[in-house]
Amino acid sequence: MSIAPPAPVHGATPIAQRALAPDLARGLMLLLIALAHAHMYLSGHEAGFRGYALDGGALDRLVAGVQILLVDGRALPMFAVLFGYGLVQLANRKLATGTGWPQVRRVLRRRSLWLLAFGFCHALLLFFGDILGAYGLVGLVLAGFIRRTDRAVLRAAVAGLVLHVVVLVGFGLLTISAPKGDTPAAMADPIEATVMRLIGWSGMTPTYFAASVVPAFLFGIWAARRRVLEDPVSHRDLLMRVAVLGTGLAVVGGVPLTLVDTQIWEPSDMVAVSAYALHSVTGIAGGLAYAAVIGLVTGRMRHGHPGPAIRALAACGQWSLTCYLLQSVVFVAVFAPYAGGLGTRVGDATASGIAVATWLATVLLAALLAPGGRRGPAEVALRRLTYGRG
Repeated sequence: MSIAPPAPVHGATPIAQRALAPDLARGLMLLLIALAHAHMYLSGHEAGFRGYALDGGALDRLVAGVQILLVDGRALPMFAVLFGYGLVQLANRKLATGTGWPQVRRVLRRRSLWLLAFGFCHALLLFFGDILGAYGLVGLVLAGFIRRTDRAVLRAAVAGLVLHVVVLVGFGLLTISAPKGDTPAAMADPIEATVMRLIGWSGMTPTYFAASVVPAFLFGIWAARRRVLEDPVSHRDLLMRVAVLGTGLAVVGGVPLTLVDTQIWEPSDMVAVSAYALHSVTGIAGGLAYAAVIGLVTGRMRHGHPGPAIRALAACGQWSLTCYLLQSVVFVAVFAPYAGGLGTRVGDATASGIAVATWLATVLLAALLAPGGRRGPAEVALRRLTYGRG
């Protein structure tokens, strides 16, 4: 089941024909991703559920509190919504050319399989908290839901939420009971760090990350069928409800863990684990809300031309895979003990400042290079692996 797509386009969509809202959302999302990941490269401190130092200074705790409340566990589902949305767009474009569903499904699964391979390489070389592998795995397994009924998609999303809670409780208990050993970020030996990254990635990708992605991915499929982000004006009421309700749920659901991880509140272990699970589940609502806000913003610009800042952010969204990987390159170069070595010498606030600077640099890079239809190198590689050189 799908909504009739626009005019047939073979292969990937030309940049000039892309809808603004999804690209703008991806560009802004990369800021949240940078903020959520930078502190994970730090070491030498006992950390809370979300990886922030429990002994940080006042500014570090303030930054950690804001990010736990508004960023952590919110960027991942926002990207998952856009990933599901994008797969429907890809499928509709291929179907519009007369390609049969079995062939379209093979393209979707081939793309997802290569995305999983990108995630493996990302973890191998740079970052154990890679999220590409989870998106690839979910796309590989659940691509068929693009053709299922709305009822089936929403039922699967609810089942995914239940699974998500179960997995979160398990990881929360593991976090409390596990011995506090070195993380890959703390290891001075690059070979040892590589092994530990792969162990962490191979365990977290099919469990923690995949469970976090599934519900939002399915909601993205549901939204794409209605072209919610491509025609935000017609869906303004829906987007407004999602933005208000989702933001409210995410903030209220994030408060308990914010108090726990900033040492303001020290409840029992089971209450802390419950706060962790509540934070992550309501983060799905937050991810949906953030995507809805972007839709509302682009809807207001429908009859005008986006300014240079909006165009730069959209360019970053068009280069989202490249910019995401560049973030990890910078973070390893700056923080890793076998590179810049700042990971043991700075706190969460400084790490977040470096994250913002890194994101701004990728926005500038994309803004300078994307005009004229140039794609990012990672996007080119994924496109060729998916479609071939034709």
